[in-house]
Amino acid sequence: MAYNGAEEVLEEEMIRRPSRPVNPELRVRMKKSNAVATSSAPKTAVRRRLPKWALENAEAPSGDEAYYLRSIGRALEVLNCFDGQIPLSLKEISSQMRLPESSLFRVLRTLEHHEYLQQHRDGTYQLAPKLIFGWLVRAAEHVRETARPEMEKLVNAFNETASLAYLFDDRIHVLDCMETFHEIRMTNKIGRVLPPHCSAMGKAITAFQDRLLADRMLEVYGLTARTEHTITDRKKLFAEFEAIRKSNIAWDREESIRGGICFSAPIKMEGDRVVAAISLSTPSIRMDAKHEKEIQAALLESAIAIAKKL
Repeated sequence: MAYNGAEEVLEEEMIRRPSRPVNPELRVRMKKSNAVATSSAPKTAVRRRLPKWALENAEAPSGDEAYYLRSIGRALEVLNCFDGQIPLSLKEISSQMRLPESSLFRVLRTLEHHEYLQQHRDGTYQLAPKLIFGWLVRAAEHVRETARPEMEKLVNAFNETASLAYLFDDRIHVLDCMETFHEIRMTNKIGRVLPPHCSAMGKAITAFQDRLLADRMLEVYGLTARTEHTITDRKKLFAEFEAIRKSNIAWDREESIRGGICFSAPIKMEGDRVVAAISLSTPSIRMDAKHEKEIQAALLESAIAIAKKL
């Protein structure tokens, strides 16, 4: 019998002596033969499926454009019309996107059905809760980046602690803080919830909200007395809010902490909407009437400069 390869030799050996183990030399010969056969065999090319447009028209769009879905893109553009604060009507959204209301209405209904939008009783739309916080965080980060240079100016000019606050739904949080190098200084912690009735930035923001939201903010936090100077009477507090709206300056004269004084200016955005404020804090031992006026003027200037860049 003629043997053409290691596999046939191995088969013959097993037929003749099925009960005996295979010769180790034959195993080696078989492995070498298989290795040579594998290395000499041509490699099979990997087939890739091409889209039809690539075969039919060489000038067709390439990359992501070929797979872009207009319907999904339009729905995302609708969501980008909202800022997380102001509800929009069908007409306002149509004006922004330059689309007919009939086509846009179907997109709005679909987004509402999947709980990405909410429709109010007056017919306006607003972002749903599962989206609104993300929008607020993005907007707050933009304000923080814009306000940073002005905060640095205030710290360098007065050598006191500068802070920035932002309104998230019905709570006011410290967004940024730059401290001075004084051994005795005021401090702030980023992320801290500010009392709307006895902190300068809290009052600067709360004073410019509509009455329903302002009441809710006070109810959420409570009119708790921090010191003997804290205003806990609602009527007196709203009278102070009126004064803040006229002067564009809010103050905390040892109302939240003894020995600390803080002044704040609201950052007015488009339509005089206020969701942020900037402040400068100092121990009362370093404050006098002249210094107070200089700080207030600088805060107003910084607030206006930030608002122009937003």
